[in-house]
Amino acid sequence: NIELVHIFCDQTWKGHLFLGQSFQFIVTQSVTAGVVVSIEEIQSTVAEVLKENMEAILEQRYHINVGGLCGQVRKRHPWGDAKATKEEIEKKLAEILGPKTEADNVKPVKKKKEKPAKVEEKKVAVATAAPPSEEELNPYTIFPQPAENNKVHTEIFFSDGNIWRAHNTKEILEKHLKATGGKVMTRFPPEPNGYLHIGHAKAMFIDFGLAKERNGHCYLRFDDTNPEAEKKEYIDHIQEIVKWMGWEPYKVTYTSDYFQALYEHAVELIRKGLAYVDHQTAEQIKEYREKKMNSPWRDRPIEESLQLFEDMRRGLIAEGAATLRMKQDMQNDNKNMSDLIAYRIKFTPHPHAGDKWCIYPSYDYAHCMVDSLENITHSLCTLEFDIRRPSYYWLLVALGLYQPHVWEYSRLNISHTMMSKRKLNRLVTEKWVDGWDDPRLLTLAGLRRRGVSANAINSFIRGIGITRSDNSLIRVDRLEYHIREELNKTASRTMVVLHPLKVVITNLEDGKVIDLDGKKWPDAPADEASSYYKVPFSKIIYIEKTDFRVKDSKDYYGLAPGKSALLR
Repeated sequence: NIELVHIFCDQTWKGHLFLGQSFQFIVTQSVTAGVVVSIEEIQSTVAEVLKENMEAILEQRYHINVGGLCGQVRKRHPWGDAKATKEEIEKKLAEILGPKTEADNVKPVKKKKEKPAKVEEKKVAVATAAPPSEEELNPYTIFPQPAENNKVHTEIFFSDGNIWRAHNTKEILEKHLKATGGKVMTRFPPEPNGYLHIGHAKAMFIDFGLAKERNGHCYLRFDDTNPEAEKKEYIDHIQEIVKWMGWEPYKVTYTSDYFQALYEHAVELIRKGLAYVDHQTAEQIKEYREKKMNSPWRDRPIEESLQLFEDMRRGLIAEGAATLRMKQDMQNDNKNMSDLIAYRIKFTPHPHAGDKWCIYPSYDYAHCMVDSLENITHSLCTLEFDIRRPSYYWLLVALGLYQPHVWEYSRLNISHTMMSKRKLNRLVTEKWVDGWDDPRLLTLAGLRRRGVSANAINSFIRGIGITRSDNSLIRVDRLEYHIREELNKTASRTMVVLHPLKVVITNLEDGKVIDLDGKKWPDAPADEASSYYKVPFSKIIYIEKTDFRVKDSKDYYGLAPGKSALLR
């Protein structure tokens, strides 16, 4: 039982309510600091209210609404004693009206509400469904054409008040359009560190789908910048599952294909004074970022950083002893502008590049650069990369390279499952599930093993659309709906009799066969020819043994002597 009490006082009342617990407030005293309503004030106000309502009181006598009178008094004295107010009103009414008569004790008859007259003709408003929007018919209309990529759609704000407005110059855009022929160029860039899940199906639908809709091309690019986590098994799986999903890559490329170009651009960045070799540990880098402090090696001479970077490349510096960092803006509120790491040392052979390199570029350095080198027109990624957009364009502006159009879409979140590749990897490696293709997982291999088709998955993705709403959780029921719809159309059905009983229809000609229409599935559209198949009906048919009885009964709806029955 909870009684709500308005408490007005000079001091702050600090209380805590916890969900799931039961509370009972016992009010022993009104606390109205600074507000005291005397009984004399209540009596005076009651007299005023009764005087104002005297005509109704004399007409209705004791049938007057006392609660309404109390409410009028309470409006003028919110903190007055409610019990004292009611008692004072009843006392005054008795003085005005005297003892109750027989008529006062009779309950008043409630007036029945008159029913509105029937209208002979009713106009029925026919609701017509709104035609689907252009975006529903074609979800890719939101993306600009390649020739329009000379507009400023991202601004990079620096802590000193400086602003870079990222855009392609006329010369850079013309060079890009000449190289691509004006076609849309996208890329699907998975990391080969695990199997793909249904979230990657959305990325494929957007990347490959946009290129297909615009008659362009989509690269399958392996983002293989971390040799320690990558396996050839994952590379083979990704290529195979992309094909199974119905997509055909324009080319299969690797970030490692561009290692030499990336290295040369890093040297150029140092020469411009926009990168430096740093010796801070990971913990020190984190601490300095939180405090917005520059590294002690940030302003070292350019020639010194060039020599140290060359030493890193040649394997003369120990792993973890040095990194190459971009000289961005350590005082920026966006931590993704806090001198991100461009290169780190790893003495690990690369699955694709072999042992040629012992320094590897970071995702933040390589991703935007390879997008530019491959002349990607639309760089599409999930919304968690939105805060990385300034650093993406910072690097391309700093080097004077072509800038793709970046657009982020909402990550796919589905109820009753997990979508983190890291957590999926743990389930697999710790043997909690039967491999990456366990049917309980929403990996694409797991869905395929369960019997789900690629068409059903793509239909589900198209149904949820391409949006930037990042807090949406898609119920797994929606996925199951699209799976059922696809299986209805593709899964073969056969009507069978498990325990046959031969029936001869004596008044049907021998050899006559009537082809009847049967629905392929219960909810098949009645107006589509593809929804039906032919069921032959002849003189001899077979029914279930349980569908026939020699002795009939009222609760039996099967076949019996002298009884009619329907056949499906």
